[in-house]
Amino acid sequence: MTDDRPATARRLDLAAHPEGGWFRRTWTGRTPVDTDGGARPAATLIHYLLTPGEHSAWHVVSSDEVWLWHGPGALELSLGGTGERPVAPPAVARTVLLGPDPAAGHVAQCVVHAGTWQSARLAGHDEVLASCLVSPGFDFADWRLAD
Repeated sequence: MTDDRPATARRLDLAAHPEGGWFRRTWTGRTPVDTDGGARPAATLIHYLLTPGEHSAWHVVSSDEVWLWHGPGALELSLGGTGERPVAPPAVARTVLLGPDPAAGHVAQCVVHAGTWQSARLAGHDEVLASCLVSPGFDFADWRLAD
């Protein structure tokens, strides 16, 4: 059987993510909290990888999400508002560049508030590894892709 994952995904044991890219949950908080969707961990954390030619589809999460950049490339995170559907480029509500160059406007972390549409793509040619911390913790029942 051939493992056709990118090298970094193999090294970090990442699986394909339904929105695009690669991921693995690395931590789940032990304290449960009550949410409208039921009990969830207080927080969860994943590795998330995008490689050249990949992007994450528009999606929305019902919890706050903190993106933490690890590199090596830069990542363009588009925020598409909080409506029923995302506001797509070029009229996105906001774009954040996660990356290594603060002088170019890059940041090392970004908060995406609960209910905000988001989509990520590479801002250059290098793959990007990030971690995503979600609180209350992530559950696919609280996540949805755009139509």
